[in-house]
Amino acid sequence: MAASVEILATRVESVEDLETDLLLEGVFRRFGHDFRGYRRATLQHKLHVLMQRFGVQTVSALQERVMHEEGAADSLLRELSAHSAGLLDDPGYLHALRAALVPLLRSCPSPRIWIAECLSAVDACALSILLAEENLLEKTQIFATAESESLLHEASSGRFAIDCLEEYAESYRQSGGKSDLRGYCREEDGQAVFSDALRGNITWAQYSLVTNASFNEFQLIICRQALAEFGTMLRRRALRLFYDSMPLFGILSVDADGGLDTAHMMSRYKAIAPEQGLYRRVV
Repeated sequence: MAASVEILATRVESVEDLETDLLLEGVFRRFGHDFRGYRRATLQHKLHVLMQRFGVQTVSALQERVMHEEGAADSLLRELSAHSAGLLDDPGYLHALRAALVPLLRSCPSPRIWIAECLSAVDACALSILLAEENLLEKTQIFATAESESLLHEASSGRFAIDCLEEYAESYRQSGGKSDLRGYCREEDGQAVFSDALRGNITWAQYSLVTNASFNEFQLIICRQALAEFGTMLRRRALRLFYDSMPLFGILSVDADGGLDTAHMMSRYKAIAPEQGLYRRVV
């Protein structure tokens, strides 16, 4: 009996793998979003969250909704794209970034920064505040990109939960902030909103790390947490893309375990603050 149960469990698991393959292939061919190279365990966990939300029992039933129901595809894209943010959740990281970034940008006439998979107004605007306090914002262009257009649109509004304002303000103070974060925001419709001046140098654009090519050269590239959801081949592609989009001495910001070693990229960078995932291109 135990052997029969084990065989049945394996069969069910393999059926879900097949269903997942068909769903991802359908999403790619119909909507152009490619999640086929994402880590399967993480991806299936997110699919199960969405299945529970939709009240369906199988990935095939979820696929039926995604292909035929208005708004379902966007819900899927949002769920698969989402990851926890935060520059302002990690004052140690922001402090290390300020120390490494400011001298580099002072030496550049027109620096550019790319925040890949930027799903939060807080991440882009926290960087704008850092630059403003160092008198670097006016000459620096920030590009914030993401796969999900709807999440990107929400982030570009500059809004975040007002309940987080006090926590973020304390975190920014601990990171070496030279002013009060609350002075850069206003309250509107029960939410906190970053000032227009902070958002003026930010370009928001839909972009896929899976399928798109390099689109500019950047002195700083930030991609935190998203890479952890990529499979090995996809992570290698993204890291190669970042390398090709960065000049000598540019700074790459990834997770502390960003996969530089497994992607055979470590020899091309020098660690600035490895515990914070900050590296400088040296080759």
